[in-house]
Amino acid sequence: MTTSPPDPLQGSYDPQSVEARWYPIWERSGAFRPEVNPDGEPFCIVIPPPNVTGVLHIGHALDHSIQDAIIRRKRMQGYAALWLPGTDHAGIATQMVVERELALEGLSRQSMGRDAFVDQVWQWKRQSGGAITQQMRALGDSCDWTRERFTLDEGLSAAVREVFVRLHEKGFIYRGQRIINWSPGLRTAISDIEVEYREVDGRLVHITYPFADGDGAAGITVATTRAETMLGDTGVAVHPGDDRYRHLVGRTVRLPLMGRDIPVVADEAVDPDFGTGAVKVTPAHDPLDFEISQRTGLAPVQVIGEDGRMTAAAGEFAGLDRFEARTRVVEALRTGGYLQRIEEHRHTVGHCSRSGAPIEPLLSNQWFVRVAELVGPAVEVVREDRARFVPKRWERNYFRWMENLEDWCISRQLWWGHRIPAWYCEADGEVTVAVSRPPGCAKCGSERLRPEEDVLDTWFSSALWPFSTLGWPEETADLERFYPTDVLVTGYDIIFFWVARMLKMGMQFAGDVPFREIVIHGLVRASDGRKMSKSLNNIVDPFEMIEQYGADALRLSLLQSASPGHDVPFDVSWVDAARRFGNKLWNATKFALIHLPAGSVPESGGYPDDPGPVDRWILERLGEVAARFDELSDAHRLSDAFSLMYSFAWSEVFDWYLEMSKPVLAAGGPEAEPVIRTLGVVMRDMLKFFHPAIPFVTEELYSHLVGDGLLIVSSWPDVPRYAAPDGMETLQDLITALRASRSYHGWSAREELNAVVHDPDGAWRDWWAPQLASLAGVDARVGGPPESSGYLRVAAGPLEAYVEVRGVIDIKAEQERLGRRLQKARAELQQSEAKLSNPSFRSRAPGEVVAREEQKAVASRALVDRLVGQLEALGEVVG
Repeated sequence: MTTSPPDPLQGSYDPQSVEARWYPIWERSGAFRPEVNPDGEPFCIVIPPPNVTGVLHIGHALDHSIQDAIIRRKRMQGYAALWLPGTDHAGIATQMVVERELALEGLSRQSMGRDAFVDQVWQWKRQSGGAITQQMRALGDSCDWTRERFTLDEGLSAAVREVFVRLHEKGFIYRGQRIINWSPGLRTAISDIEVEYREVDGRLVHITYPFADGDGAAGITVATTRAETMLGDTGVAVHPGDDRYRHLVGRTVRLPLMGRDIPVVADEAVDPDFGTGAVKVTPAHDPLDFEISQRTGLAPVQVIGEDGRMTAAAGEFAGLDRFEARTRVVEALRTGGYLQRIEEHRHTVGHCSRSGAPIEPLLSNQWFVRVAELVGPAVEVVREDRARFVPKRWERNYFRWMENLEDWCISRQLWWGHRIPAWYCEADGEVTVAVSRPPGCAKCGSERLRPEEDVLDTWFSSALWPFSTLGWPEETADLERFYPTDVLVTGYDIIFFWVARMLKMGMQFAGDVPFREIVIHGLVRASDGRKMSKSLNNIVDPFEMIEQYGADALRLSLLQSASPGHDVPFDVSWVDAARRFGNKLWNATKFALIHLPAGSVPESGGYPDDPGPVDRWILERLGEVAARFDELSDAHRLSDAFSLMYSFAWSEVFDWYLEMSKPVLAAGGPEAEPVIRTLGVVMRDMLKFFHPAIPFVTEELYSHLVGDGLLIVSSWPDVPRYAAPDGMETLQDLITALRASRSYHGWSAREELNAVVHDPDGAWRDWWAPQLASLAGVDARVGGPPESSGYLRVAAGPLEAYVEVRGVIDIKAEQERLGRRLQKARAELQQSEAKLSNPSFRSRAPGEVVAREEQKAVASRALVDRLVGQLEALGEVVG
């Protein structure tokens, strides 16, 4: 395929024009499909599906950059590499978006009815849901869009129904009453990940529950932050080992305001150090209390409804909002003489991440997965390294979570999502679970079946993602070839909510791990380490970064900064630095193309057979860096890999090799041929190594350097090993020292200098001379220390270079000039120090004036030190 641009590489680097050019070419070429390497070993990543409602945030940009870097490298290594894209239907989030839009038109889902509302959501998804995939393209994601999936696709829906039915048949799914996270604002159960815990200022209310037998004792005092729930108390619990209360277990107390007699029970879950050591037991409104009730036989009484208002069971408080009821109950307790005291108390309260309101723990009839039955295999495969966490330390968190799992509430009171495949017989109440609507009740045969109204938690379908996207439960070619997938890349914040569930479902239904490696990255935070949030006004929009600096710059800055498993304190200056690197790479390629006919560099190979010393050095370094780059990449240490390549490109290729090649290239002739070949392969291979991180600019430059063919599907470099010449490091030290001396003394770079190099250890190499002339502007010869006057000594490792300054400068005049400057600098320093030592100046002058004077003193002190050094150096001129 011919992809060479019509014009030679001209002008300056413009990321926007380069990036707009290449993505359509890649997509049309089929380069993203695994079929581009039909005989390659399969390698697969399935993307963590972003919610269809949103836009990519900076965390997505990091996550996608890591995945794309992995898949692009594997593709170039010859693998049949598949990065399978898709989006999540995001039940609650999507439904909320559409409901808000309908409200602007004066409509509600209830007024529309379920079928019409769901049709409306599908229409919204078709119109707005594609925005995120366009953003993925802008970022450079090389996904196989021909295999794109959506969690509500018919194929994935079939997988969801099949899994639900099979789990139900095994007894792993059941319907029952348990405490769940309830969002009164959304009127649905929500998942743990949709609960945000915030510290709030509250009140710890101490309430006395009098003994029911009225024997004169005051009773038991309990403490609570949620006084309104005491209306639903069915017991008081104490720790069985608490000496203060052991003798009271079995007695009854009278529930204030309600008049019910409730027992005192013992349970080891009670913390004797919290509050009074005695706790009220409200089984319908607290998960710990529900567990206590299960062990002690206390019946639940629900006093808060799904709308967040008090129920009829709350007596005189029925109908009140839960927070208004809290205030009224406290006042009623005070009036009745039951309120002992109130303490200010800061504590953690769960809030619905969607509505922002506090959640309500409610005892509710919901569908649950009995997760204990699924944990064993999912833990075993991690212990056996069949599924390996990178970094490995995250296994500890995984095991801890898996050992303390509660049954998973999977039903949601929504209309958008996978409807639970269950039907209720209106004749006898029997529940039938099936992949499709049954003809009649399995028990009585009645055809009067009512479908379940609830839908499944979004995480249920996401848990099947690695195998459902490949066609399961059908035995597809993709499932056969690409499952298990190879790598999952995700943040540590969803190890429990998603990673653990995929491992459980993969082992249960696909018979193997869903992925062999789990690469964990941290969260992208503000530069000061704080979480990004709208309230702090510190959110970085990745697409503003792309618009200003380009996608390549954003990707490289993220990849270089993201050590596995660690948070990223993101700084915009990193993106600017990466943009400047792209410009440097652009200019270096332009330089190479002056000496290399466009398209003259081969796609692979082409390394010179008999390179000169400088070429052997850079080729040897290229081979070393390539080998280490591959080691780091295979270990998923991408930040180290690209930082290594970045340093090599800038510090060794740009700063040294290009400069060292210039005199030979300028001279031309046969001696230039190996330099031309070396320059070509070094620049080509660097473009290949950087392509996974900065795909757009590297593809553009490759099209000029190599010509036909696409870099994205070119072969990964296989650099032969060369033996570097002796003396390169010493030469670099000498050049650096001579340049520093020239700069230190303020001599013009155009001033040609002569030097005698004293070489007691025999380090000198004849090929150094042209490099010293070119890079240091010094005509050097080997010899002993000069006996005549007029030489300045410059040390570099085992060498001493004596630079001839006679005729270059008038040493006496220079000393006088530097002496005058030193006198003036010392006077300025003395003046600043006098001011700063004056307490009156420091106390009366504005802060910024004092700061300026301090900076002036620092600068004057540095100038004095430098001038003293220059005078000392001139005083040591050999004579």
